[in-house]
Amino acid sequence: MDYDVVILGGGLTGCAIAYELSKYNLNIALIEKNYDIAHDISHINTSIVYSGAESNNGVVSELESMGNDMLDVLVSKFNVPFKRTGTLYVARNDEEEKRIQEIYNRAIDRGIKDVKLLDKEYVYAMEPNFKKDINKALYIKKTGVISPFDLALAYAEIAFVNNVNFKLEEEVIDIEKRTQGFKVITSKNKFKCKLVINTLNNFSYTIDKCENTKPTKEELKFFLFDSKFDKKYSNIILSIDENNDKAFIVPANNNKTIGAMKTKSNIYNFELLEKFSKLMEGVKFKDVKSFYESMYYREDILIDDSSIDSGYIKIRGKHYGLVTMTPAIATIVCETVRSNLNCKLKKEFIDKRREYFKFSDLTDEERETIIKTDKRYGKMICLCNYITEGEIIDSIRRPLGARTVEGVKRRTGASFGNCYGAQCLNKIVNILARETNKKITEIVKESKNSRIILSRIKEFDEM
Repeated sequence: MDYDVVILGGGLTGCAIAYELSKYNLNIALIEKNYDIAHDISHINTSIVYSGAESNNGVVSELESMGNDMLDVLVSKFNVPFKRTGTLYVARNDEEEKRIQEIYNRAIDRGIKDVKLLDKEYVYAMEPNFKKDINKALYIKKTGVISPFDLALAYAEIAFVNNVNFKLEEEVIDIEKRTQGFKVITSKNKFKCKLVINTLNNFSYTIDKCENTKPTKEELKFFLFDSKFDKKYSNIILSIDENNDKAFIVPANNNKTIGAMKTKSNIYNFELLEKFSKLMEGVKFKDVKSFYESMYYREDILIDDSSIDSGYIKIRGKHYGLVTMTPAIATIVCETVRSNLNCKLKKEFIDKRREYFKFSDLTDEERETIIKTDKRYGKMICLCNYITEGEIIDSIRRPLGARTVEGVKRRTGASFGNCYGAQCLNKIVNILARETNKKITEIVKESKNSRIILSRIKEFDEM
């Protein structure tokens, strides 16, 4: 056998499973078709951590509750941005009040703690900037905000240093059952393994007997408020209107405010802000820095281990609460694999990430100390977000380092400022070319078909 376990998909779930399994004496490979891991995570890199109270599905609720409880230990160990904000689920009329009462009753039945129904006076005291007229609110204390790409990267980096073999730029073509184990056929190789864990949510392989399904999804529109926007909130605030459109106010980890709307309607940005004004008073177009779009999935998550006797596990479904559920899913899958392969824990498992620095978060004294150690931390590349050359080099050289401009951006925040990379993109391309020993014409934004510089003028040796 080439491997004991092959994990298909380098999204958040695949990376989390790789981390959990890397604790054991197993030969593991993870196959991902893109240049980088966690390619499916939104560029805004902010996700709500749910408590398990809001979901109608009991299995999803249990996974969310279990994952929520595990996150405090994980983020402290991984140094991942995470804060427990709490959520105020506001009701503006009798129908919405009835809805939050149902959620409250469900949470109590499920044993979810720190859930309260509040009169509007308490809501205004908790959130002085919230000015909309409401009847009541449901307060859920256990919810929060996390950076999902940072979480996926932490999972992957630790798995990598514990000898998980990450095979990027390889697309899985098919999975075939053999007399002993499986054969995984990719665009580059063929691997034999004892057990396959499929996180790709794709039913087109030979081994799969299920038909293709279309997940329930709606459009989710984000807008990031400008740094000068003065209305700050400490809690997530959300509401659902009569059309089942859901509006969010989210206090992000970077001290920014994010607005979001889940809607079935295909509307323009100015119409979006008009609908959002039902939740946030006085919001104007000039207050918004950027608009983004994503998908809001509501398909139930299923850990399908019905074929575990033959060595096949499939994680099916897409759901908006997947970031919260992932620690629980990874733990459950790991336990199933451990029982099936009868493997043992490693004696020398490395359960921490390599240290890194965010220059903008350091004190002046700390900055002086690190610049004395490495002068490249004193050279500013991204003036908007105060990202230094030292940080960009580290993002490339660290385990599973960045190989694309998008990889640098996601790891450091460079080119994510007000100029959108106008001042720093060329510098990042040069650093990537130098550190990866490539020509600048070979550097891509995020995939092989997205080269930044198509050709160069022969007379010049440098940009």
